[in-house]
Amino acid sequence: MILLNPKTQGYEHLDEKSREIMLKTIAFFEKKGKKSLKDDDHERVWYADFLEFVKQEKIFATLLTPPAYTDDKDARWDTFRNCDFNEILGFYGLCYWYTWQVSILGLGPIWMGDNEAAKKKAAQLLKDGEIFAFGLSEKAHGADLYSGEMMLTPLSQGKYVADGGKYYIGNANKARMVSTFGKNSETGNYVFFAADSQHENYDLIKNVTNTQNYVAEYALNGYPVTDADILSQGQNAWDSALNTVNVGKFNLGWASIGICTHAFYEAVTHAAHRILYNHPVTDFPHVRQLFTDAYARLTAMKLFASRAADYMRSACAEDRRYLLYNPIVKMKVTTQGEEVVNLIWDVIAAKGFEQDTYFETAARDIRGLPKLEGTVHVNMALIIKFMANYFFRPAEFPEIPRQSEPEHDAFLFNQGPAKGLGNILFHDYRIAYNSADLPNVKVFQSQIEVLKEFLVKARPTEEQAKDIDFLLNLGELFTLTAYGQLIIENAKIYKIGEDILDQIFDFLVRDFSKFALQLYSKPGSSEAQMQMCLKMIRKPLADPARFDRVWKNHVYPLADAYQMNP
Repeated sequence: MILLNPKTQGYEHLDEKSREIMLKTIAFFEKKGKKSLKDDDHERVWYADFLEFVKQEKIFATLLTPPAYTDDKDARWDTFRNCDFNEILGFYGLCYWYTWQVSILGLGPIWMGDNEAAKKKAAQLLKDGEIFAFGLSEKAHGADLYSGEMMLTPLSQGKYVADGGKYYIGNANKARMVSTFGKNSETGNYVFFAADSQHENYDLIKNVTNTQNYVAEYALNGYPVTDADILSQGQNAWDSALNTVNVGKFNLGWASIGICTHAFYEAVTHAAHRILYNHPVTDFPHVRQLFTDAYARLTAMKLFASRAADYMRSACAEDRRYLLYNPIVKMKVTTQGEEVVNLIWDVIAAKGFEQDTYFETAARDIRGLPKLEGTVHVNMALIIKFMANYFFRPAEFPEIPRQSEPEHDAFLFNQGPAKGLGNILFHDYRIAYNSADLPNVKVFQSQIEVLKEFLVKARPTEEQAKDIDFLLNLGELFTLTAYGQLIIENAKIYKIGEDILDQIFDFLVRDFSKFALQLYSKPGSSEAQMQMCLKMIRKPLADPARFDRVWKNHVYPLADAYQMNP
């Protein structure tokens, strides 16, 4: 089964140490129990117990330290196993995932920088069980790196003083190294330096959210900095900022997958035991449709995200395809997570508000993930840059197998300049689509062909190209194409049956039609564009027998399959 079940998952696909980490983490949460988990959430308790567990087991140290900076033979940055850890933390609570995620972001500029002493310091802090923070965004400017007001003023003999504020910075109440982005006040050059949240010149102003997390506003007031604290400068600092976000935002999709999986178990179990009009709720056709749609979308989320990880792990200077697939994990998987929760919420209705359910927390937290590490709009603007090469200039690449080797993903911290996106080439997406001889895959292919025709015969005008609202819908159609491609590729690797794959493309055909209609309805769409959009609107091929098999063999058996320890 592709969905995580903590009670049955043995992590046989991992090496011994990695497997031990996953199982111990599950055991920690199951011992804590659902009631305690929910009580901490409602009372906004800082998760000191979880961080103490991480410290004792040296989990962050093992998962996030490059081999060159530790004597732990099991330590490495291994995206394959990190995906499993992401999923577990999301499954039990977004706050636990968040402190891990923000530590990843905080470590990015350290491992990408050229300050060896800072790297050794970070490795020791990880070993000591400390957490990290990423001081990028500011209250007035958000993540607009050009406009930041954090200034580092040179003094003499390798000494500086930092002044300025940062906003919405997770872990910034406890992190002993806060990777802080600013500018040299004399030269205007970008700089990353490490600050200590416990220093007297570090003003922790407040927690700006009402959650278990501490998402800080902090200010540096005459904060002393030396060369030993400088992580990178100039172009390297700029590249570290963007490349860190590229590495880190991928994790948000996995948090969504974990949240949705737990919520799904709880919802389908409730519905199977809920009797209305002398029938279990799961007897009603519309309920079966909602659950089956949610299951197909959740399965697709995990298939795409795990396949994107393969491209991330195999990336090199000559193959940066992951820079398309990565923001799709961030943008598409997280918005699909919202859709999954919406679908199952329509079934359980008022139950979803009850304070002792996991679902109550999931319904709140699932909304945040599309809005972190760059909004959907920001990531879509990035994705559109790849469209021309993806559709019209395919290149030859060796086939990428599943990347499950227990190896350090060194390229992620040595990516070079964060530019040249328009030069990245892709293999022919039709290879995947032509390999799946299924009714709804073929319908979806016909929609893609019309989209390509749209881009040739009715491509956006110069004015439309400046209209973000217009481009967002066009980008959604492109995103669905890449989404379906990687799902097909990974369905073969994970031996996903044809019934499930065709059910996935049932909703993909509907989604493609939805965005085509939205593009048709834009005020600025031309007559030619409108006609092309109408040609994209297709109905999936219904197969009641296939639907019943998916329901009976895959969806309904999840009722009572997992319940968290009380």
